[in-house]
Amino acid sequence: MSADTRSAQSPSKYDRLIAAAKAVPPVPTVVVHPCDETSLRGAVDSAQAGIIRPILVGPERKIREAAGRHDLDISGFEIVDAAHSEEAASRSVELIHAARGEMLMKGSLHTDELMRAITAKAGGLRTDRRISHVFVMDVPAYADTLLVTDAAINIFPDLDAKRDIIQNAIDLYNQAGFGESPRVAILSAVETVTSKIPSTIEAAALCKMADRGQISGGVLDGPLAFDNAIDPEAARIKGIKSEVAGRAQILVVPDLEAGNMLAKNLAYFAKADGAGIVLGARVPVVLTSRADTPRARMASCAVASLYANARRQHAPTVAA
Repeated sequence: MSADTRSAQSPSKYDRLIAAAKAVPPVPTVVVHPCDETSLRGAVDSAQAGIIRPILVGPERKIREAAGRHDLDISGFEIVDAAHSEEAASRSVELIHAARGEMLMKGSLHTDELMRAITAKAGGLRTDRRISHVFVMDVPAYADTLLVTDAAINIFPDLDAKRDIIQNAIDLYNQAGFGESPRVAILSAVETVTSKIPSTIEAAALCKMADRGQISGGVLDGPLAFDNAIDPEAARIKGIKSEVAGRAQILVVPDLEAGNMLAKNLAYFAKADGAGIVLGARVPVVLTSRADTPRARMASCAVASLYANARRQHAPTVAA
């Protein structure tokens, strides 16, 4: 497939996600401190598309002023008043515990403020799974939607954390409608195992963990360098034969620094859109950036909505 053909097809990746999310019931979504145009517009646009049903949590006066200033209709939304961003984060978590919402959506507060409330030992939204972040990237020059993890939460994850990071991404891929049994490339600087580069040893261990059923639902290979993870010709030249090499759908990075640089390179050099979602908590969390396009923001909501709906369908029923 030529680059021109791939570029012409690229808008359909996010368009398909958004269309799929419109086809399922809108998800009750707690929007945390949406006090600026960007965050408020993301919630309004996604609600108008039928993807979410927002509950806005934050200073009511500021929310209404932002809506009026930017001509955004929030007349049909419930607003839960909270004095400031920290209180908005804690009140939002309480609403999740009260079964008022099935998703969280970050507004105009700092990410660490929201994550502190989510990860709090008392009253937070932790599960037995490590919390991690996934970028769902629409790269014009790549045929598949590409998931990059973790580029925003875990700074230097150890082997056990990487197991959860991978499982979170695989579960998202399988349950949000991307397909089944994704090809997972565990990235390093080289594709051979060497004691001089610890991430290559961890990559090999993670692949063996998958062989033993400690990671399920995907096909893993690693260590792989970035070129032979995503380019079939690079994999062929290096003599790498696997189901994953040259065709990866999930890229697992060694640490946050590498992941952040990779995601931003794809965004600014390859003109990719990146939808952001946090996994491993009791509910998915839409984590967007101020630099995100409106399309990327709606795609973030669409991914989280599809995942939340899938989780609802697979939730165990409780006998009366």
